[in-house]
Amino acid sequence: MGRQLARRLQLPFYDSDHVIEHQLGCSIREYFEREGEAQFRDVEESVIDQLTQNPRCVVSTGGGVVLRPANRQHLHERSHVIYLNSSPDELFRRLRHDMNRPLLQVADPLGRLRELHAIRDPLYRETAHFIIETGRPSVATLVNMIVMQLELSGVIQS
Repeated sequence: MGRQLARRLQLPFYDSDHVIEHQLGCSIREYFEREGEAQFRDVEESVIDQLTQNPRCVVSTGGGVVLRPANRQHLHERSHVIYLNSSPDELFRRLRHDMNRPLLQVADPLGRLRELHAIRDPLYRETAHFIIETGRPSVATLVNMIVMQLELSGVIQS
């Protein structure tokens, strides 16, 4: 989604998870297992601070980015945050075969997604400038919806 939006807006694109992996020299899953979540969140916070210094780009973040107050502050104050809200059931449908998400490697991943959503949703709503309920539209439709929101709010010119 972020990559397509960046292409449409002709802006650089950064996936914070890819930036983190590049800096760590290993996968997030490996680092998470070796060092734990708190250490990972420290690295994530540093990367978010770096990425939000550039206001002319599109950044895609990991789902837990809003857990740290500093991340919420940097994202909200330095950028225009678009929260793509998906239901836990929809996320489960998309992610049920993804083995690279450490927090979902549990006996009941759908239950875990529901727990995570209950914790994170209010934090995303606090951080976001725009909220888009994703449902199941295509990537192109979602990109169009985002661009329309940005144009209507004056963030970008049509």
